[in-house]
Amino acid sequence: MVKKVAILANGGDVSGFNAVIRAIVKTAESNNVECYGFIDGYRGLLKNDYIKLSSTDKASGILQKGGSIISSSTNANVFHYKVVDENGNIEYKDLSDKCVENVKEDGFDCIFTLGGDSTQKCARDLSLKGINVIGVPKTIDNDVACTDITFGYNTAVSVATEALDRLHTTAETHNRIMVLEVMGREARVDSIRICNSRRSRCSINSRNSI
Repeated sequence: MVKKVAILANGGDVSGFNAVIRAIVKTAESNNVECYGFIDGYRGLLKNDYIKLSSTDKASGILQKGGSIISSSTNANVFHYKVVDENGNIEYKDLSDKCVENVKEDGFDCIFTLGGDSTQKCARDLSLKGINVIGVPKTIDNDVACTDITFGYNTAVSVATEALDRLHTTAETHNRIMVLEVMGREARVDSIRICNSRRSRCSINSRNSI
């Protein structure tokens, strides 16, 4: 029976981090399960740095708050972790066994991984080492496999669409062509959806132009 779980937030910041954390905490409490959060994502898992999360304390009043109350790390792949030796030389090591050891010593029955493609790949590989993992897909790119919509995506599109609407009036006023740059890496879904939802003439992305 599950009695103790932990959450880690990894990758770039998106809207909804805290809402998801709050939902996990409240659901855990309603089932008499203790909930903790690793600080700075996989980096916190590696360093075994975590805090207790409660709906009456850390996870209280965060629904509308941006960011992540347990922070988030980028480029922290524990299977290919950047290490600087005493001579200042950089090398990459597989430190995943240390993470597995920490989870088992802490007595966590399951780890919630909030993150995108790279985060969930690490989670998958940790599961192959015997760690129970629940992946919660997060990214503004909406490019996580087997996922309809990732949290953070809709908000990113809404904000960019609003910015595009504002640009239209200025472009018309000065009779100019304007370019709105949005994120999305190679997924292109952000730029295509925004373009299709408004009166944009074309979408230029890493693969082609529409």
